[in-house]
Amino acid sequence: MLVELRAENYAVIDHAIAVFGPGLNLLTGETGAGKSILVDALALLMGGKASAEVVRHGAEKAVVACVFEATPGAEAILEENGIDAEGNDIILRREILSTGKGRVFVNNQPATVAVLKQLAPELALVHAQTETLTSFDQAQQRILLDRFAGISTEAIGEAYARWRAAEARLTELVEGEQDRLRMVDLWSYQRKEIEAARLEAGEDEALETEKRVLANAEKLYAAAMGAFEQLYEGGSSAEVMLRAAVRNVEELARYDGRFAEAAQQLESARAVVGDVSGSLRDYAEGIDASPERLGEIEDRLADLDRLKRKYGHTVAEVIAFGEDVARKLAEVEDKDEILKALRADVDEAARAYRNTAESLHAERKTAAGKLGKLAEGQINSLAMKVRFAVDVGAGEKEADWTAAGWDTVEYRIATNPGEPLKALDEIASGGEMSRVMLALKVSVEEGAAKPKKKSATPRTLVFDEIDIGIGGRAAEAVGQKLKALSRGQQVLCVTHLPQIAAFADQHFLIDKREADGRTKMQVRLLDDRARTHEVARMLSGAKVTDTSLQHAGQMIAGSR
Repeated sequence: MLVELRAENYAVIDHAIAVFGPGLNLLTGETGAGKSILVDALALLMGGKASAEVVRHGAEKAVVACVFEATPGAEAILEENGIDAEGNDIILRREILSTGKGRVFVNNQPATVAVLKQLAPELALVHAQTETLTSFDQAQQRILLDRFAGISTEAIGEAYARWRAAEARLTELVEGEQDRLRMVDLWSYQRKEIEAARLEAGEDEALETEKRVLANAEKLYAAAMGAFEQLYEGGSSAEVMLRAAVRNVEELARYDGRFAEAAQQLESARAVVGDVSGSLRDYAEGIDASPERLGEIEDRLADLDRLKRKYGHTVAEVIAFGEDVARKLAEVEDKDEILKALRADVDEAARAYRNTAESLHAERKTAAGKLGKLAEGQINSLAMKVRFAVDVGAGEKEADWTAAGWDTVEYRIATNPGEPLKALDEIASGGEMSRVMLALKVSVEEGAAKPKKKSATPRTLVFDEIDIGIGGRAAEAVGQKLKALSRGQQVLCVTHLPQIAAFADQHFLIDKREADGRTKMQVRLLDDRARTHEVARMLSGAKVTDTSLQHAGQMIAGSR
């Protein structure tokens, strides 16, 4: 839901804030007051094209901002783009400089217009007079049909992903076959060289340690035996001293029990000295100052260094390189079998995709007929006389396959008798387009099947000048449809008709005033009394009469 919309130095707006609520939010005001300017500002925040012309005269920049309630889908888009969440809200801001340049912020973090366009389908669908179709491309038309039919695209998406992955594996092997053939001799040589070395992971580190010992054998022997003498063997060794100390402390303990523990600790220290001394003696006796062994180790380390320079930083990496080369050679030798298996995988994945896509196509065809009839009736109840249909075409070529199926969905309309059905983008006026969109949305919300998993749909719908060319009963029908639609999602609508304004849950008045020689626009949320007065003004014109006030009150009461 759209919570708040702000604009500063935007067109004739110096500073305006509108706080919206759930249900039907209606914007009214005199012609030229700037109602559509607010809709255009929201369209900018949905990724619309910006221009320096929107900057208020004399200002350096225009700023438009809004706050939406967060949705799981919108939060996922933020995460994909590396934008941090901002509690339960999503804050969008766009600055347009007088030079024509601009900046975008999402949750007060720098972003791009592309991110706004990604977020738009999750947050709002704006039907402005100037851009009624920018957000309603074929993808959105398909999404609307799927929502009506309760269709989930998860199964087709999974089938498409499996087929694409199988295709990618096959393409990689086929396109890389010539390169592999050129590399066979090199790979064979590398494999033989690595296998001949009979490598063991970590042996280079063990050999380096042994080399250091052999290269310093005399020093190590002297150090080990010197320590052994000092700890155990000499006449004044630590062991001799400790033994004497133990005897004296034990003598003390015979008369004073406080020294019993000290005697035990000294005996333990004596045992530790004995153990360490034995280890030193054994180490010294085990030192083999063999020049032959030292030479063997140096030769082996030289071989290992040569292999590491060619194939990896460690022996483990060299071993892994050899295993990878062996795998590549096996693929070359068994390429026919591997290709056969991969082609079978591709064929199976393609078969599964076709089956799922055909089933999905049949569902959409059936739903398209139902939606076309429902929408045609809804459109014709809004002071239009049209024929309407939903076309679903199947693009069975692999180039047409997508994660949403192979169908192309197009809404077609004939606005005059005898004319052929044409695409929606050939509708002449923005008002007609808004009414068509309203009828479609009502048809979907009222006639939708109960889906297993409901398709994504914008939470806020915005209609600008939806009432162009209608009045009387048709206008009341538009108001009723807007009201029905607003029960399921937030709706914003700009209107000139009292029959529609009477249905508002929140009624905003847009007016322009002159101050300090400049025109300023303001947005006011009307209370019940002011709302009745505004509907009366819409009924009677500039002069509000008691009769028009009474009529306005009756209309508002009737709409409830």
